Amino acid sequence: MNARERFVRTLNFQKCSDRLPMVEWAAWWDLTMDRWKTEGLDQDLSWDDSLAYFALDPLILIGTGGGPGANTPPEISRTVSDEASYEALRPYLFTEAGIEGSLRQARRLKAGHERGEFSIRVWLDGYFWFPRSQMGIEQHMLAFYDQPELMHRMNRDLAEYNNRVIQAICTVLTPDMVGFAEDMSYNHGPMLSREFFDAFLLPYYQRTVPVIKGLGVKALVDTDGDVTTMIPWLLQAGIEGVYPLERQAGVDIAKLRAAFPQLIMMGGYDKLVMSHGEGPMRAEFERLLPVMRSGGYIPSVDHQTPPEVSLENFKIYVRLFREYCERAVR
Repeated sequence: MNARERFVRTLNFQKCSDRLPMVEWAAWWDLTMDRWKTEGLDQDLSWDDSLAYFALDPLILIGTGGGPGANTPPEISRTVSDEASYEALRPYLFTEAGIEGSLRQARRLKAGHERGEFSIRVWLDGYFWFPRSQMGIEQHMLAFYDQPELMHRMNRDLAEYNNRVIQAICTVLTPDMVGFAEDMSYNHGPMLSREFFDAFLLPYYQRTVPVIKGLGVKALVDTDGDVTTMIPWLLQAGIEGVYPLERQAGVDIAKLRAAFPQLIMMGGYDKLVMSHGEGPMRAEFERLLPVMRSGGYIPSVDHQTPPEVSLENFKIYVRLFREYCERAVR
């Protein structure tokens, strides 16, 4: 099987004939690569080439340019504080140039994707992430109370743009998944209430997710921390999966699989065991193995491999990764 076949079959709860996909969706920090190059990794090895070096299955990102572009004039504030500042910035958001940039990526990737050399995920700004990134954390939280109409206007515009960009990309190729960037949970759960999710996010997911799924693309949400409480909210919005399922935030993927049998999951491997050698790394794979066998789960480090992990230990991780991905289909 090729890399894309493994990824797509796993997303669809179908069996792979040789092994599960070996995907690191966020891979490693730049500092991690810097360390590895002091420990024998080729100094000239690019990030893309490093995936091949470790024999990992590539999952390539197509960005969608929903933020201020490089041509935003210096006199235009990139921070939204009110309707007037959003009105001034809006022409430099959601641009045709952003869509064309996504199309250039898609055209460049089309042939390799069709050959199955890699899978593709599309990044879409989510309806919590986007207002926060334009307003800043504190004002965004206050805006739920103080500026609800501005919040709705921003998300209406974003939903329209998200639909345009995914429809445009699908004229070139059909990506294997969309990941909504959100980061709306932390180690104690959601950063907003169910009431606010339903009022400020759900209507815009309901405008976007049916379009994505209608194009034959899986819709997932990327939110750090403990997403457990939010999963029913996301399922109501039509979202099919979540990642990165951070273990240190208390996420238990075995419990999630029992509670939500059709939930697609990606991530879940505790990155903090990776600096402690083969024993703890093997124990972590043993913890995940029953879920790996259940389908619909792409095993992966639950966030970027940190610089505490030596090159030797990462090579041990990759060896164990392959072993357990093969065991999971037997």
